[in-house]
Amino acid sequence: MNIQTLVPNNIPQTDKDTKSAINNDHGKQLLVPKPSVLFFDCDDCLYFNNWKLADRLTSKIEEWSLAHGLQPGEAYELYKEYGTALRGMISKDYIEDSPEAIDEYLEAVHDIPIHEYLSKDDKLRQVLLSMDPTIPKYVFTASVRAHAERCLHALGIEDLFVDIIDVKSCGFVTKHSREAFEAAMRIASVNDPERCLFLDDSVKNLKMAKEMGWRGILVGRKARDTGEIITCDDAENEIDCIYDLASILPE
Repeated sequence: MNIQTLVPNNIPQTDKDTKSAINNDHGKQLLVPKPSVLFFDCDDCLYFNNWKLADRLTSKIEEWSLAHGLQPGEAYELYKEYGTALRGMISKDYIEDSPEAIDEYLEAVHDIPIHEYLSKDDKLRQVLLSMDPTIPKYVFTASVRAHAERCLHALGIEDLFVDIIDVKSCGFVTKHSREAFEAAMRIASVNDPERCLFLDDSVKNLKMAKEMGWRGILVGRKARDTGEIITCDDAENEIDCIYDLASILPE
C-alpha cells in the first residue's frame, strides 16, 4: 500500500469513496502530495472490541471518583464539559494540580489487565506492514503512554511505531484542542499540516484535525452511546474498522 496522500482541497469531489485519490496517466490512483507522518489513535481505532476495554476504563474512573467524593455519574459529566474527566476534576479541586497527584490518578484508572481484552492481531499487523515503510507512524492518544504501550504489545504491533504521543506529551490538554495537535506535529518534526494523515474514531478530534489543516480518516461508523451510524463531514474518508484501510488507500 504505497500511500501518496489525500487529494488537495481545490479538486472538486462528490463522493467520500473517491475523495482520497486521483488517477494518474496510467489510470492508477495516486494521493497527492505524499504525507510525511501517519498518526493513529489507539483505543477503538487500532482495535475494536465493542468498547469492552473503553467501558472498563470508564468504570475504573467511576470507581476512583466515588472513592474520592464525587457523585455517581459526575465524572462522566465532567468529561463531557471539560473534554477529559481529569481536567474537570482538577478544575473542581477533586485532584490536586501536581505531577504526583495526576500520576497517581492516571495510574489507578489505567490499571487494567489488557491481556483480558486484547490479543495478538496478525491481520492488523499485515495492514500496517503493507503501508509505505518510509512514512513514520505515531500513536496519538488521549490516554497515557503506559496504557498505549500495553495495548500495542498485546496486539503485537509495538515495533511498527516510532513513538507514542500521549496526554502527558500534550501538556494534559484535551486531544481535540489546537495545542494537542501542535504538540503532535512538534514531536513528529513535521511543519506542513497537509502532510499529516490522521486516523481516529472521534468526530471531535477529526474536526480539530481539519481546522489544523490535517487530512483525516474516520475509523468506525457506529456511535458508542446509541449504536447509530455516524458520519464525519471533516473526514476525507470513512471506514468501518482499521482492517478496511487498504480499501481506501491506493496500492
